Amino acid sequence: MKSTVEPLSPTRVKLAVEMSFDELKPAFDAAYKKIGAEVRIPGFRPGKVPARILEQRIGRPAILDEVVSKAVPQAYGEALQENDVRPLGQPEIEMTKLEDGDTIAFTAEVDIRPTIEVPDLDSLAVTVDPVEVTEPDLDNQINALRDRFAMLTGVDRCAATGDYVSLDLAATVDGQPVEGGTTTGLSYEVGAGDLMLGLDEALVGMDEADTRTFQTQLAAGDQAGMTADVEITVRSVKEKQLPELDDEFASTASEFDTLDELRADITERLTRTKRLQQGAQARDKLIEHLISSTDVPLPEAVVNGELEWRQQAMTAELEESAMTLESYLEGLGSTVEEHEKELRESVERAVRTQFILDAIADQREIGIENDDLVGYIMSRAQRVGVSPDEYAKQISSAGQLPAAVAEIRRSKALAQLLESTTVTDTAGEDVDLDPYLGRNAPGVTDHADHDHGHDEGQPVESATESNPKN
Repeated sequence: MKSTVEPLSPTRVKLAVEMSFDELKPAFDAAYKKIGAEVRIPGFRPGKVPARILEQRIGRPAILDEVVSKAVPQAYGEALQENDVRPLGQPEIEMTKLEDGDTIAFTAEVDIRPTIEVPDLDSLAVTVDPVEVTEPDLDNQINALRDRFAMLTGVDRCAATGDYVSLDLAATVDGQPVEGGTTTGLSYEVGAGDLMLGLDEALVGMDEADTRTFQTQLAAGDQAGMTADVEITVRSVKEKQLPELDDEFASTASEFDTLDELRADITERLTRTKRLQQGAQARDKLIEHLISSTDVPLPEAVVNGELEWRQQAMTAELEESAMTLESYLEGLGSTVEEHEKELRESVERAVRTQFILDAIADQREIGIENDDLVGYIMSRAQRVGVSPDEYAKQISSAGQLPAAVAEIRRSKALAQLLESTTVTDTAGEDVDLDPYLGRNAPGVTDHADHDHGHDEGQPVESATESNPKN
């Protein structure tokens, strides 16, 4: 077999492969065996039909098609190894020569990882925000705890923002009931703003047994975007009574006897959280530095593939909630055009980050140990709510083990960089990243190269070396 490689761009190559028919004998033998087992010819047992008879019965072209379908993927894989090509995704195969009894030739265009010149990694330094627990931070935590122990008490007055009402609700469009738009005895906090537009304004001022109708635009379901008439009836009005902020509350809501002890514990926990946030901020700033100082050509097919994957995942998620992309974005004050622009920028950043970290991992010859893989599997299994064994089976059966290995290598590369980076806060104080690195390794890159909400998005390594399908 002869093979050559021709660079088409920094991220794409063309392989040219040529084989003689002598080299195809194993493929012909396999083709005769496979077809012979499927074809029924009187006088011959299945699998025992001579090649000459098979060709007379089904034709030489059918035999050649079977040979090509098996020989080309195998030859493609061998050509990749011979030319040290690391492909991303499936190739575009074109048969260029098929002379029966003589030669078979084809070309294969495929995306590859770009060659990246790793920037100088000595004397890296980033600045992060200082760890500071403010009184508002502390008050927010304590008030959230008071909310959990609040009591609801009936009141003889009209509903106001912050009250809880029990209500009946029925939505109609052109006089016809909206599917799923009727409920009774619903408990709702006035002012929450998480049910439907206009509801909070309608509820304010209503008393027990009052009925009122308002109009709203439906945000989900088959009638999303339509205007609905919504009739609401208030069954009861209750106000939230927060417990007194004293030692008795502290002993009831926690393991501490005094309010001072509770406040000290919350302050300590907030401090730990902010130290982890410092680590995440240092990570993000380091990645931004790597991206801005490194030229990374992007394979358009890889970017588009990841973009399509994320869009499909988001669409499926919204469909489960009976929402459209347009209505979801409207609630965020965004448009489809803005969303697509932000999504593409996020994907391009993710791909650049992965390529850079892969290059650094290669340069430093970073490998992974069995403990690294076990830790990764246990962490991800816990995140998605399955057993480690089940998660391991899932990624193995889906062919995602190479992607997991690549992600671990990236995490280790980034962790090494963070360990050698000088990190100070804006006050000039040195920052210790051990709490962050100890908690996150080997998952340091979890939010560095994926869109938030979609941190299980398909990584570039999903387009790993594989045989073409013919």
